[in-house]
Amino acid sequence: MRGADVVAETLSDQGVEAVFSLSGNQIMSIYDALLDTGIRIVHARHEGAAGFMAEGYAQIARRPGVALVTAGSGLGNAIAPLLTSSASQTPLVLISGDSPVALDGQGAFQEMPQIALTAPLTKWSVRITDPAQIASTLAEAIWLSEDGRPGPVHVSLPDDVLKADAQKQGMAKEKALRAEPGYGPLSDALSRAEKPLILLGPGVAQPYNIQLPILRLESPRGGLDPSLGQFKQLWTETDLVVALGKPLDFSVGFGAEESWPKARWITVHGDADDVRRAENALGARLLLALRGRPGKTVEAIAGARLRDPDWLDRVWAVTRVTPPVGQGLTSATLCQTLANHIANRPNAVFISDGGEIGQWGQAFVRAPQRIINGTSGTIGAGICYAIGAQIAAPEAEVVVLMGDGTAGFHFAEFETAAREHLPVKAVIGNDQRWNAEHQLQLRSFGADRAHSCQLSDADYAAAAEAFGAKGIKVEACDALADALEHAAQHEGPVCLDVRIEGLPAPQL
Repeated sequence: MRGADVVAETLSDQGVEAVFSLSGNQIMSIYDALLDTGIRIVHARHEGAAGFMAEGYAQIARRPGVALVTAGSGLGNAIAPLLTSSASQTPLVLISGDSPVALDGQGAFQEMPQIALTAPLTKWSVRITDPAQIASTLAEAIWLSEDGRPGPVHVSLPDDVLKADAQKQGMAKEKALRAEPGYGPLSDALSRAEKPLILLGPGVAQPYNIQLPILRLESPRGGLDPSLGQFKQLWTETDLVVALGKPLDFSVGFGAEESWPKARWITVHGDADDVRRAENALGARLLLALRGRPGKTVEAIAGARLRDPDWLDRVWAVTRVTPPVGQGLTSATLCQTLANHIANRPNAVFISDGGEIGQWGQAFVRAPQRIINGTSGTIGAGICYAIGAQIAAPEAEVVVLMGDGTAGFHFAEFETAAREHLPVKAVIGNDQRWNAEHQLQLRSFGADRAHSCQLSDADYAAAAEAFGAKGIKVEACDALADALEHAAQHEGPVCLDVRIEGLPAPQL
């Protein structure tokens, strides 16, 4: 048995169903070994795309996503998903090839300090130099990606280790779950508060059936998240904030007293660093800090009752405000029509990518499950997230909204979607510009200084057709609803190129 066979069998033993990958010299032995496991290889057109696909898969499947890339620039191309999955608190296992251990320091092909590159961006980065450690290290990495605050890990596998004789031994023992803290003090504090807010981090699933003021906060716009309406109005009113897996960061104004003048805080985090950050930021205003699993905390407080039931109505009224729609085919009318379409799809997954167009999508569209670009602010991963989500939920209608700028990052993945027979539906709001940056220029420097953000009159529908998807061009507002329905009925991937007037992001 080769080291590569141990890799494949360990992934199978750990319940991995799909590996998102771009092939390369140092990992072809793993490709060969995976052939005997039944694990699906989704072969992407870019290593970064493979990582984003694994992240999208993990967010919908609620289990670690696995990406497999080659060494050198292959690994370098996969760095961005480490940043996004850390910010989105998504368990991602990045496996890379590596130059042979026997040639360390001799200038082997694609030799580079891979662990030094990824260690600052991951929960754990490790290079396996002994074939006997493959099984235990991989199992440890998969477990660690979910433990505490979920996030990315990186396992580097040298070429000679993969080809060496190896046995599947030393499998990591099943980890005992960390004991949960007592939640009595938290429940007591909730029952005493007049106007509490419960803020979920991006790694905590939204509990839709609990009658408490629970908001999931994951937008790069922070308190101005358009999917939360006029959420920032509540900051000056609330007297207790319960942060469940939600770090004290820019998106909550770092918890500063001037932003939250009446609030005391309770934090529950799976990661000790997040607990320490809250302690340092809040000082005496931190009522309670617990090291536990935020999802379990939601279950523990599900039966809590508010002192003032009208407060819940106030929270919903403030956070469910939507912007005016207006006339014509604009960012607003596109997203309102898309919202109406998705409202009739109980199994929909909505993915919002991009700057200004993404904010309009988040303002209008409600879906049972969604993925956005998150607090990392990274753009361009939308089609990749959609592919990963479709693998995780084959029966779902997966709809991704992109701008014509963000669509260009990984447009070639339409070919991946077509080759893999994945019926993802992509909607491109095409205003022929990098609109977020254009709007920034207008606000900061004036119209006479706005330049270099225009894009061409590219035909994205035709380009998608060339990659094997169905392309639909939409140029009239009254044709959009029918086009979306037509796309939904198509069995393969679809790209709707919607020519819009690009608007600045909604200000609610």
